[in-house]
Amino acid sequence: MNVIIVTACPSGMATSFLAARRLEQAARRRDWEPLIDMRSQFERELVLGDAQLAAAELVIVAASPMTSAGLERFVGKRVHVAPIEEALPDPAAFLANAEARARVLEAKDIADVAATVSTTASGAASAADGEVAHKPSIVAVTACPTGVAHTFMAAEALSEAGRALGYPTRVETQGSVGAQDALTEQEIAAAEVVILACDIEVDPTRFAGKRVWRTSTGTALKKPRDTIEQALEGAEVESATAAGGQGSQQKGEKRGPYKHLLTGVSFMLPMVVAGGLMIALSFVFGIKAFEEEGTLAAALMQIGGGSAFKLMIPVLAGYIAYSIADRPGITPGMIGGWLAATLDAGFLGGIIAGFLAGYSALGLSRFVKLPQSIESLKPILIIPLVASMVTGLVMIYVVGTPVAGLMTTLTEFLESMGSANAVLLGILLGAMMCFDLGGPVNKAAYAFGVGLLASETYAPMAAIMAAGMVPALGMGLASFIARSKFAEPEREAGKASFILGLCFISEGAIPFAAKDPLRVIPACMVGGAVTGALSMLIGAKLLAPHGGLFVLLIPNAINVPLMYLGAIVAGTLVTGIGYALIKKGAQQVETAAAT
Repeated sequence: MNVIIVTACPSGMATSFLAARRLEQAARRRDWEPLIDMRSQFERELVLGDAQLAAAELVIVAASPMTSAGLERFVGKRVHVAPIEEALPDPAAFLANAEARARVLEAKDIADVAATVSTTASGAASAADGEVAHKPSIVAVTACPTGVAHTFMAAEALSEAGRALGYPTRVETQGSVGAQDALTEQEIAAAEVVILACDIEVDPTRFAGKRVWRTSTGTALKKPRDTIEQALEGAEVESATAAGGQGSQQKGEKRGPYKHLLTGVSFMLPMVVAGGLMIALSFVFGIKAFEEEGTLAAALMQIGGGSAFKLMIPVLAGYIAYSIADRPGITPGMIGGWLAATLDAGFLGGIIAGFLAGYSALGLSRFVKLPQSIESLKPILIIPLVASMVTGLVMIYVVGTPVAGLMTTLTEFLESMGSANAVLLGILLGAMMCFDLGGPVNKAAYAFGVGLLASETYAPMAAIMAAGMVPALGMGLASFIARSKFAEPEREAGKASFILGLCFISEGAIPFAAKDPLRVIPACMVGGAVTGALSMLIGAKLLAPHGGLFVLLIPNAINVPLMYLGAIVAGTLVTGIGYALIKKGAQQVETAAAT
């Protein structure tokens, strides 16, 4: 049946676009031939020809206000009109109802139809507003170490879950490009509860006096409804002291050394990416071109290797200390990190310096009591001086030399590994990257690879990034080659997963793993282990710790680009074909909000 579907919303943006796409998909599942007239700022207005109007057996109009739908064109046709809000919850039911209730539209009826539908929409909106008015509002902040996938996926999950539960919800994301959709002071003041779904430390001072619930991005992503319900029930008022990073730990919060380490890695990561790509660009002029002073290659190497890579360990240590002791920890942390770098203690020394500085500063802040007249000097004089002295002396006389020796031994071992040992390490790192898709095991492997870049050990990073791409790519491939085993939403999720995989975002496979973990996770781990092993076997070395396949576009960022690509393809085929074979039937992928 030939059908014309018209959608329009007041802003001419998201709702109109979403309704049009969902109605089109539902119409095609009914074997209809839909022609979509979407009144949107993103689409040009569709001019229907006489032949198209004549061929249409049914016209479905989902619009608010109705005057924007151009009903005059459809006089004499079977038409069903309704507010656009009715089309979104269940498009299939909406189309069935439209087919059953459609009536021939006459010119004299246009004004009455538009007025009736607009009144219905207004009434529904008023009722909804009245229902929401007594619902507590929620604000949230999401942040993950890399500031890419988990940050935004957790934000979307919380927004959808809040909407499904009837709570007005606003989420601020603190990703790799900084805060987006930032919460206003008015929104924070009006909120019943604040959810901090953060794997790294964020500044909580603006939430002092509010009920705060702390959790991880992974929990918010996988169990958003439970997160909101637990927050409403168990959130506690954040005092000014607690907001400064010295409060008691909450039940929903996962704090401790692991979170402090991830905070440091998060701030260090842009430094590593920029430095690695600068070094790669210097190699464009030749592998040894930077040795000639005054050349562009030498300047790029000085920026990347001489500056960015030298600063990565001080930044790592400084922000580990910041996570522990807030701002007073940054100075001693960075000083300790710089000493770790100059003493050749590497990233292990930087981690030790960060924790030493952070807990030294925290101890001074908590336990050293001074007269009120000089108490104000603690954060700007006493804590930086004493904590920096303690950290520096310990690094120089106790930690530096043995850790430097350990790092030298580790570096020499990695560089001199035979094929068998390299393959075993690749298998281990590859499997770790695919085990929990952005969880603690995945991030531990990733942090290990990033840390080794400071000592110019690039092979583990290559294996880690290649393996991390496999889960999302494999699920996308499986949904394509075994379409009959995947429901329509799964196939759509597979397309998105494949794109995320190309960008080195393992989390694209999470919707599949959440639905079928006992098959998805082993399939991903086997594929990741294959890719990791092959990457180490061919001696692939990667200078940048992020970017996915797009890094291959930068000359010399990877030393063996074609073989490296082959390793990724091999693991993707293992995961994709393997899961396609063991998957049973078409099962609906649950949305994040429904978990």
